[in-house]
Amino acid sequence: MRAVTRNGVSDVSGSWKKAGPEMPAPSYESIDSQPLNKAIMSLFRRKMVDAIGTDSHNKGYDAIVDLTRMLNSQRNNPRDTQIKTRQILLSLFPSWLPPAFKVMFSEPLPSLSCQLNAWVTMLTCQWLMGPCKVNDVEVDGGKLGIGQGVLVERCRYLEETGCASVCLNSCKIPTQEFFAKDMGLPLTMTPNYEDFSCQFSFGLTPKPATEDEAFATPCFVQCPSKQRHRGDRCPGADVDALMWT
Repeated sequence: MRAVTRNGVSDVSGSWKKAGPEMPAPSYESIDSQPLNKAIMSLFRRKMVDAIGTDSHNKGYDAIVDLTRMLNSQRNNPRDTQIKTRQILLSLFPSWLPPAFKVMFSEPLPSLSCQLNAWVTMLTCQWLMGPCKVNDVEVDGGKLGIGQGVLVERCRYLEETGCASVCLNSCKIPTQEFFAKDMGLPLTMTPNYEDFSCQFSFGLTPKPATEDEAFATPCFVQCPSKQRHRGDRCPGADVDALMWT
């Protein structure tokens, strides 16, 4: 086997990747106990159940993880998972809101719209992703987007699901598509599979899948699917299947 480098880390072709931080995951009890987070988690679960057609026997965040795995396992290919996940995201909002926001805010006030979405993401999604903060990021044209980023310090969703394929197909791709197509804002999400951080950059158009390092990650050692896809690549991380229109 020959040594290769993915995401700046040496690996060996044919082996799975040891991903994530060494330190144990932090407690999310204080985040989960907040009334707003409880309400949003409950809403998200209901929308997932509606989309999948079945519920989990688990409670709290464990149910979200369980439903996510059900969603990924019942789809025929990664693209189906991406489409269904985007539909779930849309179902969280009144049908009129995304198109109205696109016309009233995204098109005439793109920078302000990016800032608004960064703050809303930071305030409403910590139950899903863990602690995060608004920051400045590079946006289209090489400009500095003040307050247009969200840095997830250690993604709870990625760590709990333990799968790069889930990260791509149930989070990164459908979320980027939701904001670009439904909210009218480009978004690039950059997961770091070494420390499980993730950078949201509102106002930055995503690279093609063939140029995005996230699509070349090896399968995680802790990946629950225990399957191989094209050697050591993560199940579902198939660039051909992940190309979207």
